[in-house]
Amino acid sequence: MIVEKTVGMKKILVVIANYGTKNDQYLRCLLREYASLPYDVHVVILTNTPKEHGDSVEIVLHQPTGDPWTFPFAHKRILAEHIDEYDLFIYSEDDTLIKENNIAAFLDVAAMLADDEVAGFIRAEQTAVGEKRFSTINSHFHWEPASVVRRGSEMFASFTNAHAASYILTRDQLRRAMLSGGFLVDPHQERYDLLVTAATDPYTQCGFRKLICISRLDDFVIEHLPNKYLGQFGISADDLERQVSALKDIAAGVRPATVLLSTETKLQHLRWSKSYYEPAQEDIIASIPSHVKTLLSFGCGLGELESEIQKRGMHVTAVALDSVIGNCAEARGLDVLYGNTSQILERLSGRRFDAVLIVNLLHLVPQPEMLLKQLAMVLGPKGVIIASAPNTAHLGIIWKRVKGEVALEGIGSYKRVGMHASSVWKLKQWFRSSGLKIDTTTSWVSKRAPWWKRLFRRWLAREVLVRGIPSAA
Repeated sequence: MIVEKTVGMKKILVVIANYGTKNDQYLRCLLREYASLPYDVHVVILTNTPKEHGDSVEIVLHQPTGDPWTFPFAHKRILAEHIDEYDLFIYSEDDTLIKENNIAAFLDVAAMLADDEVAGFIRAEQTAVGEKRFSTINSHFHWEPASVVRRGSEMFASFTNAHAASYILTRDQLRRAMLSGGFLVDPHQERYDLLVTAATDPYTQCGFRKLICISRLDDFVIEHLPNKYLGQFGISADDLERQVSALKDIAAGVRPATVLLSTETKLQHLRWSKSYYEPAQEDIIASIPSHVKTLLSFGCGLGELESEIQKRGMHVTAVALDSVIGNCAEARGLDVLYGNTSQILERLSGRRFDAVLIVNLLHLVPQPEMLLKQLAMVLGPKGVIIASAPNTAHLGIIWKRVKGEVALEGIGSYKRVGMHASSVWKLKQWFRSSGLKIDTTTSWVSKRAPWWKRLFRRWLAREVLVRGIPSAA
């Protein structure tokens, strides 16, 4: 163990999960950083492979039984066994770098937070030219508009992704986690997969609320060294700043804290939840008829798709998923409406559009037919409604359900899992029940797919689309 450098210095226990040798180059970066800290730091490497990193680093060998992804759960026992010896406890995966400023900031705000609140981090990657991309912010994860709070001199908010491949806890927080009964538990997965769950249990199992300090956000951003998600997902620094600005406006009372509707399913890993960061998908744009000049996008996130549609000569009015992500759509030049579903429908009264677009959201609406019927009332002459949804009638999904896969239990029961089963047939049924006539249907498979996949695309497509017009048209 490293000897104490200064009387009264914070004693920190760090456990790094390091499976195999693939990430050893990043592990060495982490060890250099921890060795340089002005604290009394003891590092434990949890690994399944014998390694040598000098006398100052402790190696704990652990061979998981069964699924190797259960490996990182073993770190919790190490933290718990040493709870009385250290002031601060850090867990991280072997490619996630926590620096001195991150630890100092955590210590600064820890005393400001309530007993059931923990300061958390956002993970970022860096492009070749030094620009940051925030990989934590992706898919269905989003800021909760009504969560903004002041604690002491700082401002905090909740982000729905509890994962940053790491966490920091004080001794009191670790003790509270252990007493909750949700910390020292067997490997499991619900909201996240096994690897992610090992790093998020303090927030999801132990009664803590993870808060991000948005008033000094830079100090609560940590590095994901491989930069492996660049070009796949994650948002820019500009879009993150727009969201943080919206949160601060909510706190100041100059922006409403609105949410359109619930966008997450209750399935394992929250499968088929609504993405807040959809790209400008050309197939969606191609489904819009050439005569359309005004379009209403119901359920707009970042606004990349809607912005591209507007560039094609159409005027887009975007109904934001919430009042935080909507600021990104505003910055892209879109007219944005805020409110819950009933408020939005009231504000749309008397307005007319050539098209209404609903992308991957209709299956999450409690009564899809009713919403379609209400949105049809804002259509002008020759107006169309276009809706896409995941294809839960995909043969692969059907086969997994026949086999009884736990992750897919409850599909088709909105009350149980928060989503309806959706397919071309189901969308057509919703359209017809709402008084709409089917104009066209599309089932998407890759253009590079073999001929037989294209032939049976209705059963092999991951996503489907239906376009309808009022029956009287």
